Amino acid sequence: MRSAPGPDSVDDHVARWAAELPWLDSLHEEIVARLMYVTKHLAKSREDAFGDDELTRASFKVLLALRRLGAPYEAQPSRLAEELGLSRGALSVRLTPLEEDGLITRTVDPHDRRKVHVRLTAAGKRAFDKHGQHEGADEAWLLDHLTRQSQQRLADLLRTLVLAIEDRSV
Repeated sequence: MRSAPGPDSVDDHVARWAAELPWLDSLHEEIVARLMYVTKHLAKSREDAFGDDELTRASFKVLLALRRLGAPYEAQPSRLAEELGLSRGALSVRLTPLEEDGLITRTVDPHDRRKVHVRLTAAGKRAFDKHGQHEGADEAWLLDHLTRQSQQRLADLLRTLVLAIEDRSV
């Protein structure tokens, strides 16, 4: 953890714009520019994590949706499509390679042959965990530059912003 932060690239960015734009709120620009910088770092980190895995982002999202449902990590395709914001056809395209790789199974409901169940396999759970831990390691590296108290304060501040956005979109 660093003691006192020094200037960063955003400071230079804000100074240049403040000189050109008298109406610019420098503090707002500092906050937004840093949020965007951190977001860009996290997006790249997540993208890099797919370079080491056999999973694609689309495949990972299917595993994530199943895992988020909790044990037994199973859902009907219609629910899974809804969770992912996909059509049933688009979901089917994503499920086939996962099934071929043994990461999920699709089974017909023995009581109603019209129903299909998609279930995360043990191999799928391991693949999800491996990838999730890879992403989590970089997130931990980044956030460990803050104390736990500062992390909680940041989480609270960001919650306030998220709530403002959610309230506005209602």
